[in-house]
Amino acid sequence: MGADLRPRTGHPQEADRAGVGQQPVSPDRHGGSRSSAAGAPDGPPGRPGGPASGDFELADPTPPEPGRQPSAHRPSGEQGSSGEQGSSGHQPSAHRPSGEQGSSGQQSSGQQSSEPWEPARQEPAPHRAAPGDSAPRERAAADPRAAGAVSRGGGGEKVCVACRAGYVDTDGYCENCGHAQPRERDHMERELEAVAAVSDRGLRHHRNEDAFAVSSTVLPDGSPAVVAIVCDGVSSATRPDEASLAAANTANELLLEVLPRGTHPQQAMREAIVAASTAVNSLAVHTPHGDAMDHDPQRHQNAPACTIVGAIAAGGLLIVGWVGDSRAYWVPDDRGGPAARLTEDDSWAAQMVAAGLMSEEEAYADERAHAITGWLGADSYELDPHTVAYKPDRPGVVVVCTDGLWNYAEAPDEMARAIPADAAARPLHSAQVLVGHALDGGGHDNITVAVLPFAVPQPVPQPGAGPAPTG
Repeated sequence: MGADLRPRTGHPQEADRAGVGQQPVSPDRHGGSRSSAAGAPDGPPGRPGGPASGDFELADPTPPEPGRQPSAHRPSGEQGSSGEQGSSGHQPSAHRPSGEQGSSGQQSSGQQSSEPWEPARQEPAPHRAAPGDSAPRERAAADPRAAGAVSRGGGGEKVCVACRAGYVDTDGYCENCGHAQPRERDHMERELEAVAAVSDRGLRHHRNEDAFAVSSTVLPDGSPAVVAIVCDGVSSATRPDEASLAAANTANELLLEVLPRGTHPQQAMREAIVAASTAVNSLAVHTPHGDAMDHDPQRHQNAPACTIVGAIAAGGLLIVGWVGDSRAYWVPDDRGGPAARLTEDDSWAAQMVAAGLMSEEEAYADERAHAITGWLGADSYELDPHTVAYKPDRPGVVVVCTDGLWNYAEAPDEMARAIPADAAARPLHSAQVLVGHALDGGGHDNITVAVLPFAVPQPVPQPGAGPAPTG
């Protein structure tokens, strides 16, 4: 997150992007009330008529939700990444998609109905012994900018990505031309069989404060569960890159632990966000050098902070959870169907529109529009994870991203136009295309996107059953 998006009492922050109208969904949010930003009304920002309210229905029932965990006092940012395939080099046009194809296994789900989404009639899975985690197939996704960065004479020294002649010294600079070499987190890619993600520093920031984690595992019944987590560090906070990385890794690890044991995916998502919050909070207790700060009265001021958004495709359900303004979008394979935004921002503008105090145009033109009202961090307000369960009746892809992407494709139909039509078959390539779209738009912020294909399973024929009548 490239600007200070967290409001402070009496000092509203300036927005780092132009106000643009949006259509937040109105999900069944779990968590209770939350503290609001300066000047924002109390209460959840649910608004009737959002993308999910007319064309989408929530899965039902949802598991009971435990009490929320209180946090500290302040608003947030984003970032995160776990298990990424790192690569370096950073030239403005270099990460444009190069036609690389990512293989993709699609996640089963849902039964068909006359509506795009129908209520699920699925109870939480019982707790059973977990089978061994599936080993996801990985493929190193080469970063075209890293071409030529070879080692010298087996000594591990790398060739400069700029001049291709000098070698890189221990300080990260070329001995020949003096060019600073890109860092590992400047550009990261990872592809598994059923999900892929790409993160890029963008064109305006000196480091990448986003992070992601993608993974897959197996439920007790043997069916797959696919996970995508994206986090965005709050740039105005201290160590935002550490916050996003800790949140993404922790959430992913907890999901890989509890899903195989039979925890309902929606409950698992909530537990993962709470665990991620605890991990980010702990960064305020220790300095980067490991020094304890338990007795420092200033430790919660400007503490490390980030936003989080995640998606799970498991058991025919699509679970989305978030805190902050990172988003998830649904794009059907058949572009004749409607795309939709599956999350609602924790932001000042969203609350003002929801309360009927401003129109979308007015709210997003205000300098406080993108001040976030929810985040992970020791100085956040009361933690209020949002989780929603959907049951799609048609195949599509879920786009999980930071504002570095959605600033350039905010409306669902804009996201649908930006992502390739074969996204379900080529998730890595599609993530690369979306990153390139943001870079072409200016690349003002770090950019992170995960693409998770979602396939609807065909009914399994019963033994002895004849063919279905055709008319």
